[in-house]
Amino acid sequence: MEPLAAQPLRCSGPRAKVLAVLLCLALCAGTLLLLQLRARPARPGGFYGFEVKDAAGRPVSLEKFKGKVTLVANVASDCRLTASNYLALQALHREFGPFHFSVLAFPCNQFGEAEPRPSREVVSFARSTYGVTFPIFHKIKILGPEAEPAFRFLVDSSNKEPRWNFWKYLVSPEGRVVRSWRPEESVDAIRPEVADLIRQMIIRKREDL
Repeated sequence: MEPLAAQPLRCSGPRAKVLAVLLCLALCAGTLLLLQLRARPARPGGFYGFEVKDAAGRPVSLEKFKGKVTLVANVASDCRLTASNYLALQALHREFGPFHFSVLAFPCNQFGEAEPRPSREVVSFARSTYGVTFPIFHKIKILGPEAEPAFRFLVDSSNKEPRWNFWKYLVSPEGRVVRSWRPEESVDAIRPEVADLIRQMIIRKREDL
């Protein structure tokens, strides 16, 4: 019995060939896009490459904090976590600052509408009530299309978006986001990480001398 002759595959018709070409083109375009994204240079200075506004609305370059370890937090005045967090952040700022470390605070009213005050009043309230001495910047938005680019950088770099007030991000002297903490986590968990980054920074500076 003679073997059956090989039958042409149905998918070998003109329509299948056109689909195969289109699929190949789509894959190539996707690959090129990924390569372009990977080749895109990182923002110079990382977090410190951004410009923000101070409480008076004046532009401030975060580059002034480059070379320090910073702990960035979204703050609010009328939250059940306000007192404990402001006091803990100030204690941390006093312990490690001002030459090697600084807390940077950004008021935000998007979580429980807990920050209704204008920016200048936020600063006055924090200083008079909790003795805050670290920088408090202009009130910002963190969620949505109007999100502050500097804070969006923290969110994108850590893949951790704040879900409430007093979310914290630890930033290296080079502007790289190292870690983030939820508002209910104790500052005692943050202190060793800050101390270790400062220790590494001091060692590098001594080696460069």
